[in-house]
Amino acid sequence: MHWIAVQPTPKPSAEVAENANSLADVNTALAWWALRFTPMVARVDTALVLEVSGSERLFGGRDALLHELFETCPPDLPLDHAQGNTALLALGRLWAQATLAPIHTLPLHSLAAARAHLPTLMRLGCNNWGQLRNLPRGGLVRRFGAELVDALDLAYGTRPELYPWLTLPEVFDAPLELSAAVESASAMLFGARRLLAQLQVWLRARQRGVLALELLWELDARRSNALHVDAHHQGGAFGRLELRTAIATQDMQHLQRLLAEQLAQVTLPAPVLYLRMRSLQTQAMGGESLSLLPEDQRKGDSLHQMLERLGARLGPEQILCVQAQAQHAPEDMQSWQAWKSQPGKRVQQNAFPQTAQARLMPTWLLTQPLELAVKQQAPQYFGPLTLVAGPQRLETGWLEDKVALRDYFIASSAHAGLVWIYRERLPELVKANINQTLRWYLHGLFA
Repeated sequence: MHWIAVQPTPKPSAEVAENANSLADVNTALAWWALRFTPMVARVDTALVLEVSGSERLFGGRDALLHELFETCPPDLPLDHAQGNTALLALGRLWAQATLAPIHTLPLHSLAAARAHLPTLMRLGCNNWGQLRNLPRGGLVRRFGAELVDALDLAYGTRPELYPWLTLPEVFDAPLELSAAVESASAMLFGARRLLAQLQVWLRARQRGVLALELLWELDARRSNALHVDAHHQGGAFGRLELRTAIATQDMQHLQRLLAEQLAQVTLPAPVLYLRMRSLQTQAMGGESLSLLPEDQRKGDSLHQMLERLGARLGPEQILCVQAQAQHAPEDMQSWQAWKSQPGKRVQQNAFPQTAQARLMPTWLLTQPLELAVKQQAPQYFGPLTLVAGPQRLETGWLEDKVALRDYFIASSAHAGLVWIYRERLPELVKANINQTLRWYLHGLFA
């Protein structure tokens, strides 16, 4: 068996407070991170012990596992660690700050079971584990109890070690007590960043992405007039903000930007004392194949991230998206609706089928076709137009009593470039085969 003992390196409290990426709960986040590498993780005093012998092969050997273990440590969380054949040996080396020390040379203070008896043991001339183990077992049991002897047996591997193993929670739910009361909603972002960092560790451990989460804050009821009271908060006043994304994500920077946009629109009726973040909906993360070619590597935000950020800032009703319609008339082929972030559904880059007919349509359609002047039977738009392609005949609207008979052409203008125009074919003129009086309209522009 191979055990690893880890614990956070002590950091000055001022440094932790100034660090915006600090975790909300370091010890819990450390346990979640460790469970990515082995299911056998236990908490002992202030440290964690990991039994990794069963996972070494999955990571390509012990060296590869250890490299991955400490390369993916939670952000801004320097660790002290030590290894050993038993959990207590790894812990002893960790607490003695002697990662390669032989077991019999470890000082007694690095054995938790011996700490309560250190003054007496020191008077007996015992300074390390080896000297303690050389004392008569019966006398040790009578004088100090069986716990000390049992700890020595566990440390030397003569008895099996059993621990209550830690598990990952099914739902992320983390509280945070603020160091000072917050008067404005935007100022809550500092604490929310710590909760997002905690959320990222949990998501990576579960190999999932978040689709929806909520941020709750508890208000100082003594300074509020009209507050929402929730039974779950034992009568305390609170506020709530819900965040949703279209695609499951572990990108905390994107969530932080969305949160900042929404918090900027919140007015607090009283100072905030506590924050809480919960996951509402998550989804398993799928693998993604990325090209090795530099030109194929994506840079910046994706389309759905940009839309979510704009929706959070301007309101979702200000973001319009096109919806394809089963109609033949170009002006009826699409409708514009308020964009809504639908969890698990990607934003469509192209809402229309790429048929030969669709490829001939322009990028921009006019809201109302513009009737063109005609000189010497030639349509005019900033000068005479030259027909380039066409006609593309359209006949529709017979069932709806909105008959449209048109011949579409692509035309070229010396000043406007390529335009999309059509010639109107009225039913009575079609029957009479009269073309001289037909009208021309501008319907679209090619960008």
